[in-house]
Amino acid sequence: MRIAVYPGSFDPVTLGHGDIIERTAKMFDKVIIGVLNNKAKSPLFSVEERVNMLREVTAGLPNVEVQSFEGLLIDFLRKNSARVIVRGLRAITDFEYELQMAQTNRVIAPEIDTIFLTTNLRYSYLSSSIVKEIAEYHGDISEFLHPMIAEKVREKLACRQQ
Repeated sequence: MRIAVYPGSFDPVTLGHGDIIERTAKMFDKVIIGVLNNKAKSPLFSVEERVNMLREVTAGLPNVEVQSFEGLLIDFLRKNSARVIVRGLRAITDFEYELQMAQTNRVIAPEIDTIFLTTNLRYSYLSSSIVKEIAEYHGDISEFLHPMIAEKVREKLACRQQ
């Protein structure tokens, strides 16, 4: 079975993430979305909320599962018998960072490869950080997120601003 892991913080999951997930699901027997629980950061959504949102938006993809993890990505792949890391690339700045990570992971775990998928041009500028900033100023985020996710972002920010 060909198993790939698509890791990230997904805070929140965007349509760009969804595009990469759908394309990856066509290439592999099983795709595990690894939601990073980075205790050094202060995300908008808890890891549990992010996992649940991803499960909702990927419900129609039977070969996709969502798990949270912390620690080394390589350890997460090994635990799940995965051999491929999937990363999306928007711009050259993404490539520089992702290449460095892929090469480091290759030294640590030579049995694991990284593949890069270029983003759909519709989402080449899109990031979770940009979406959150727009939402904080009450801008329209409907072009960037699944409607259910957009509503959760608005609700979460409304609660924080009270």
